[in-house]
Amino acid sequence: MERLADRVILVWGFKRSLLAIAAGAFAVLALPPFGFFAAMFVSFTLLVWLIDGAAASPDSGLVGRLWPAFATGWLFGFGYFVAGLWWLGHALLVDQEEFAWALPLAILGLPACLAIFYGLAAALARIFWSDGMGRIAALAAGFGLMEWLRSVILTGFPWNAIGYGIMPVPLMMQSAHVIGAMGVTALAVFVFSAPALAGTRQGARAGIALAVLLFAAHLGYGAYALYVAPRAEALPEDKRPVVRLVQPDIDQAAKMDNDADRNAIFETHLKLSAEAPKNGGRKPDIIVWPETAIPFILTDNQDALTRIADTLDDNQILIAGAVRAEEMGPGTPTRYYNSIYVIDGRGQIIAASDKVHLVPFGEYLPFEDLLTEFGIQNVVEMPGGFSAAVSRHLLALPGGLNLYPLICYEIIFPDEMTGDIEDANAILNITNDAWFGATPGPYQHFQQARVRAVETGLPLIRDANSGISAIVNAQGEIIAGLDLEQTGFIDATVDRFGVEAGTTFPRQTYFWLTEALLILIALVSRRGFISGLN
Repeated sequence: MERLADRVILVWGFKRSLLAIAAGAFAVLALPPFGFFAAMFVSFTLLVWLIDGAAASPDSGLVGRLWPAFATGWLFGFGYFVAGLWWLGHALLVDQEEFAWALPLAILGLPACLAIFYGLAAALARIFWSDGMGRIAALAAGFGLMEWLRSVILTGFPWNAIGYGIMPVPLMMQSAHVIGAMGVTALAVFVFSAPALAGTRQGARAGIALAVLLFAAHLGYGAYALYVAPRAEALPEDKRPVVRLVQPDIDQAAKMDNDADRNAIFETHLKLSAEAPKNGGRKPDIIVWPETAIPFILTDNQDALTRIADTLDDNQILIAGAVRAEEMGPGTPTRYYNSIYVIDGRGQIIAASDKVHLVPFGEYLPFEDLLTEFGIQNVVEMPGGFSAAVSRHLLALPGGLNLYPLICYEIIFPDEMTGDIEDANAILNITNDAWFGATPGPYQHFQQARVRAVETGLPLIRDANSGISAIVNAQGEIIAGLDLEQTGFIDATVDRFGVEAGTTFPRQTYFWLTEALLILIALVSRRGFISGLN
């Protein structure tokens, strides 16, 4: 192990760059659809050794001294994000004549930008670097801070945060309920980096022991939460609502074509909604359609509302994604919102919620006046793009059920779970992942949705056009679902609603306490390291 560490530390030039990129790319095996979390032990061990060897001239200034570490972290991040996000290019191929030119920006440009955060994490860690356990604590603190910043800067994009690599199954997701996904990320980097200590010996015993203890606690709390901890009281059998998830698997290109295709799409949703329950089960109380399932402005189409009323029983509820138009008066352009409608059995819209967190370049164009001069436009064709709602509010259903609505990638943001979430009985997430085809993207999206359920302690009702649609309990376990690119519907009962009793934690506070503890370990180790040099 020491000989291997020495070889990695001393590698230089092109081989060093290639090794850093390969280490980052290899870490993606820990993410869905693979879930091989052990890959990150290899990747972060290599990263620590590479930063050990990221030396600069003693005469360099602060930036010069930190640059080699930044470059190492950036190369690691570039490999990680290219390997983990290449599938974003698939969305541009839906209308390839218009957007194929942007493929290099999606596949290489975005990863290059996101890798800056990992470069900064490595540079920040280098400030507190020592030859013992402190350096992996510094790296963990650096990654925790930068992953948090990645979730908020420029509207944020926390997709595939490192912590998801240590949460492949419900047993390993439960810690997120206490310290959140960002807290899990910080501690995961510490655990993943611990084998590096065996290669340099200094601080190995204490560091590896602490990492083993943290990993054991991670698994132990998972087992406790799944098999021992009290759960919310189950509803009586006859009071449990039956939820139908409709997954039509409509090709994204068809949704952008002519009116005949749009009418056929609408009828497909109605047909799946009207089918009799399988195996003689109860009729669904709630039917859910995916994001933008209604392919026209519903409020301008009374016939469509009539067709919905004809399909539903009087006591049934339809929750459907649609584009909502809001007229702003003479001379002012109409505003369009990515919305969710709740429609009763009489075809009346009884509740609605608009998307708050829009996708840059997908649903709106940042710096629109400037970029349109260069011919750049949204991937989703909508005059002026979508407008963002000012705030999010609960969807109140008849019978007292309150759903916390999240559309598409809003569910990847831990900080979106604010405001009315305390009064919610479940999370509702509708999405259209057909943009990304049969790639790792929909699997990664689904895992992050499951972790949101665990964090909040709320069950999740998730409906996706092409998959993955599922009902997930508050522990992240799948109750029922449809896999990617399956067409059909699934009926399932939700037996528990509301936050699990006695399990609400101040996750943000615990995350920052975790960061402070890691920095303290790094500082103490650094001070001892400097004293030893003196």
